[in-house]
Parts: sequence; structure tokens; C-alpha cells
Amino acid sequence: MENTSKLNKLLTTSRTPGEIQDWIFSLTPIGVAFVFYLIFIMSTDIEPKGLFIAYGAAAGFIGLESYWIIRGWRKHHLLTILLGFIGIAITVALLGLYLSFT
Repeated sequence: MENTSKLNKLLTTSRTPGEIQDWIFSLTPIGVAFVFYLIFIMSTDIEPKGLFIAYGAAAGFIGLESYWIIRGWRKHHLLTILLGFIGIAITVALLGLYLSFT
């Protein structure tokens, strides 16, 4: 019974105007963290730098998408959940493509 209720809530959702602001502000901390990560990687003697940057970027985006999947589940937004999984799949595919060329 509870699963049917959750499914019904996921299929019939509405959005608030503040959703776009929430999305934009969720990018701010990850952007700041990535800038510090880039500064750290560029100032060290770690090689290959491109590989560390690619893994760091992928980890950051997957973390952000995971946050949105959980947020979509709590707010009953099926599209947010689906887009989160699609975002993770695209990130993993792009990382795999980058690794195939290096």
C-alpha cells in the first residue's frame, strides 16, 4: 500500500518557483571545491594531472547528481530522480571516453 502511494506521489508532482534557485545554489559549493582541487593538483608534482582532474570532476558531478536523486525522492519528483540517474550515466560515459583516449 505504501509503495503505491509513493509511486502516485512521484507521478503527480508540482514544482515551486524556488526549485531553479535551489539548483543554481547547489552548484556553488561544488564549483568552489573544484577550484580549490584544481589549484592543489596544479601546484603539486602529481602526474598525470589530467587524470586526477578528470576523476575529481567526475566524482564531484556524481556526488551532485546523487544529492539530486535523494532530493527528488524526498520531494516526490520523478523527473529529478530520472535526470539524476541520466546525469550519472553521462558522467561515467564521458569519463570512460576520456580514459580510452589517454
